[in-house]
Amino acid sequence: MSPGPATVTPLRPKRRCPECGRAAGRENYPFCSARCKTVDLHRWLSGSYVIPATEEEPSDPQAGDAD
Repeated sequence: MSPGPATVTPLRPKRRCPECGRAAGRENYPFCSARCKTVDLHRWLSGSYVIPATEEEPSDPQAGDAD
């Protein structure tokens, strides 16, 4: 008598493509396709992904004025 079919539990759940949400493919991981990979690269290169920052004023009030 043989035991039932073996079930394999994945080590971690499958990730979704960050661009479109479909299942990620092994060839273009973490993206699902070359198209989504290229779209993401274009966004990085064009500056769409930016962390907002504010300019800080000098802490010494006399350092900034040359009057």
